Amino acid sequence: MTRQGTISPHDKHDTAPTAKPRRRPFSVSRVLETLGPGLITGASDDDPSGIGTYSQAGAQLGYGIGWTMLLTFPLMTAIQEISARVGRVTGHGIAGNVCKHYPGWLLAAVVMLLFVANTVNIAADLSAMADATKLLIGGPAILYVVLFGVASVAAQIFMNYRRYVAVLKWLTLSLFAYVAALAFAKVSWTQALAGVLVPRLTWSADYFTTIVAILGTTISPYLFFWQASQEADEQRVDASKHPLIERHYGAQREFSRIRADTITGMAFSNLIALSIIVTAAAALHAAGKTDIQTSAQAAEALRPIAGPFAEVIFALGIVGTGLLAIPVLAGATAYAVGEGRRWPVGLTRKPREAIAFYSVLALSGGIGIALNFTPIDPISALYWSAVVNGVLAVPVMVLLMLMARHTEVMGRFAIGGWLYGLGWLSTAAMALSVIAMGIGFLL
Repeated sequence: MTRQGTISPHDKHDTAPTAKPRRRPFSVSRVLETLGPGLITGASDDDPSGIGTYSQAGAQLGYGIGWTMLLTFPLMTAIQEISARVGRVTGHGIAGNVCKHYPGWLLAAVVMLLFVANTVNIAADLSAMADATKLLIGGPAILYVVLFGVASVAAQIFMNYRRYVAVLKWLTLSLFAYVAALAFAKVSWTQALAGVLVPRLTWSADYFTTIVAILGTTISPYLFFWQASQEADEQRVDASKHPLIERHYGAQREFSRIRADTITGMAFSNLIALSIIVTAAAALHAAGKTDIQTSAQAAEALRPIAGPFAEVIFALGIVGTGLLAIPVLAGATAYAVGEGRRWPVGLTRKPREAIAFYSVLALSGGIGIALNFTPIDPISALYWSAVVNGVLAVPVMVLLMLMARHTEVMGRFAIGGWLYGLGWLSTAAMALSVIAMGIGFLL
């Protein structure tokens, strides 16, 4: 049996010397080509609902909450890499593996909670995108909800997979709007750095609820499902790839690719999240504006404090990240339901080849649109949706860690060593934050 991180005799051809390839000139498109599911997963983590959570945290708690980004980076990187390896090794996403190896009731409970949380998230993201667009150009917000929702779902169903993935990669650039927004905020870099490096804890229900909301929107179950399923989907596109459990050739090269992709995506995600927190802390918390509830409110509140350009940049970022995140939310839901029901799944398939899969995707997006027409305010439910994600993440992460170690699932590529330990540390951190929140409510 080959230990994790070593190269078996069968993999030697991967390291054999070859003719030195001609170096292509550097370009953004070249960089994006080399990155895959990890980049898209990390970028989609900073969706409009996440932007709202980070803005709210920065506005309420100031620079002192920045340490959560330093904490979550290694934790989310480990759990996402494990998710990706499960997909690449088995050729199935998380739900597909649960369906094969675990009780049906467990799968049904996880998938149902995921469907509800993701659909509410879609509704809230559409509402935030619509409000941001209204800030920019005026007009009826509900019309923008429908346009953005239909466009996102239709692109997933009808666009060529490779072209669609390329569009998602280019949309990740919209997140740089939040780095640019820092230029308009009068940041105390000494305090910001101290907030990142020195944790400041306040023993209260509100504080720990915020921590769980941050962890829930940063380490979210839908991200696990999406990245694992995307790794499985990539194999369907590339005829030279097969599940590593069936053909282990090139495993070390694939694991190195997954690690580089995941680290890049998660570092990008946390850099943007930290930029949002620092911007909100510098521009809003410092000015006593602590009642921010949504990302659109954060953009609007920046105008009198940091100027109209800051508002525009913030609002444009909300729209761009929403266009990136909604497909991931709806897609993760469709993958989970479809794999659990043993349907043909995958964005690489044509609609007629996976009717049920695309129907679930459209249903999730459609309900998200419809919620904006009901008395239910998806934005008011958003914060608690992030908390629910944090609570749901604990059993999903436990299940993922057991799966990653299970030789019947992973074969010779069962995960061990420091990556396995860091995955359990991530799970424990999420569980402890949920417990602390519960204790805070009782006190």
